[in-house]
Amino acid sequence: MALSIPRNIYNEEHEIFRNSVANFIKEEVLPHYAQWEEEGRTPRDVWSKAGKIGILGTSTSEEYGGMGGDFFFDAIVLEELGRFGVSAPSFDMHSFIIAPILHKFCTEDQKRSWLPKMVSGEWISAIGLTEPGGGSDLKEIKTRAQADGNNFIINGAKTFITNGHIADYILLAVKTNPALGSKGVSMFWVDLALEGVSRGKNLKKIGNKAQDTAELFFDNVCVPASHMVGYLNQGWSLLIDGLAQERLVVALRSIAMAEVAVEQTINYTKERKTFGQTVFDFQNTQFKLAEMSADIEAGRPFMDRCIELHAKGGVTPELAAKAKLWATELADRILDDCLQLYGGYGYIWEFPIARAWADARVHRIYAGTNEVMKYIIAKSL
Repeated sequence: MALSIPRNIYNEEHEIFRNSVANFIKEEVLPHYAQWEEEGRTPRDVWSKAGKIGILGTSTSEEYGGMGGDFFFDAIVLEELGRFGVSAPSFDMHSFIIAPILHKFCTEDQKRSWLPKMVSGEWISAIGLTEPGGGSDLKEIKTRAQADGNNFIINGAKTFITNGHIADYILLAVKTNPALGSKGVSMFWVDLALEGVSRGKNLKKIGNKAQDTAELFFDNVCVPASHMVGYLNQGWSLLIDGLAQERLVVALRSIAMAEVAVEQTINYTKERKTFGQTVFDFQNTQFKLAEMSADIEAGRPFMDRCIELHAKGGVTPELAAKAKLWATELADRILDDCLQLYGGYGYIWEFPIARAWADARVHRIYAGTNEVMKYIIAKSL
C-alpha cells in the first residue's frame, strides 16, 4: 500500500537489489510454488539459482563468497519474500539466522570451509533447537554430546526443524555438561549424512506448506570436535546473541505480509460487488481498512528504525522482543480482518489472503513465543 510518509532508509543500490530479488521470486518461485506446496518441500536447484544472484549471502563477507553487504540487504530479501507471500524457500533462516552465527563465532578455517558453500546454495542448512518434550525453554535441552577423543558422540532428538528433509548440515544445540543447565550447552555443525542420523516424517502444518519441517533423531552420531561452533559450553551465549536478529527477521516478514494484505484487500473490495454495491462501499469495510492503513502507517517507521539500528550495530534483545511481539500481533489481526472482508473466498487457498493468514500464524510462536517476548520486555521495565 502507498505510504503517506515515504521510506528513506534505502538508497539506489538497495532498490536495484530489490528489483533483482523481486524478479527472482516472480520467475523462479511463483510459477512453481503450488507444486512445492503439494510436495511439501523446495527443490535444490532454486537454492543454487538464488546463490548465483547473491540472495543467500547478502551480509556474508566477500572473502567467504558473499556480497559483503549489511542488514539493509537482508531486510530487502525478507520484505520481498513477505510481499510476494512465499514462506519458502526458507532463505531467511539459512542466510539471516544461521549464517550470521557461523560468521561471528566460527574459526577462520571453519568459515572458509563452510560459508562459501552456504552462500552458493551448494549446502542447505537447518538449526536444531526445539525438542519433542520441550518448547521455548532452551535450558531444558536433552540432546547430549559426550567427548570421545577427538570426537563427540551425540544422542537425542529434535523437532519442528525447518529444512529438516532437504538440509545438508544442521547447527545443533546439545548439552555437553547437563549439571550446568543453560551454561552447559554447546553448538555443533553436524553433517546430516553421518551414520546414526535419521529423519522422521515431513510434518503436516497449517501453513508454510512449501517448507519441509522434520523430526530428526541422533543415535550415537560421531561428530568431529573440530565441528564445534564457538567454545565448549558457550552455546547459550551464541543462541542469545543470534536471537535478537532472528526475532527481527520474523517481525520484518510479518509487517511486509500485513502491508501487502491491506493493499490487496482494498483492491478486492473495490471490485467485489454484493447487495448492489461494492464491498468497499459499505461503511464497515471503509472503517476497517482505514484502521488497518493507519496501523501500517504508524508502524512502518518503527520497523524501519529497527532495521537502521540493527544495520549499525544491532538492536537490543528487549527492542527485538518488542518488535517481534508488536509486528506479529498486528499482522495476525490485520490478516484476519482482511480475510473476513473477502467473505467465503478468503477461505479458498488459491486466494493469497488465505495463504498469508495461515502462514503468518506461526510467527507468534517462532523465535520464542510471544508470551516469552512479554516476559523479556517485562524484565527490562
